[in-house]
Amino acid sequence: MNKEVTLQVGQIVKVLKGRDAGQYAVIVSMEDSRFAWIADGDKRKFDGAKKKNVLHLEPQPFISSEVVNSLQESGRVTNGKLRFAVSRFVSDKSKADQKGD
Repeated sequence: MNKEVTLQVGQIVKVLKGRDAGQYAVIVSMEDSRFAWIADGDKRKFDGAKKKNVLHLEPQPFISSEVVNSLQESGRVTNGKLRFAVSRFVSDKSKADQKGD
């Protein structure tokens, strides 16, 4: 069962395994096809990004353009932008859930 998951930098993911299970984070870089580095700007800062197996991440249909642009311009992203991207996604998702999506 090798499902090829395409993840992109700036994409929001839900952590499925480990200490952060159930939480959302942003992909800040891809190591290779098996590992991604994630951060949420809060508990997991950009400078302390966590390396996660992509099979332990559930990609969400949301890519933060602010994060992508910042990483392309400077190779870094502020923790505030990461927090903003995650909180915006979570608030959008909860609105969609309330509508009975």
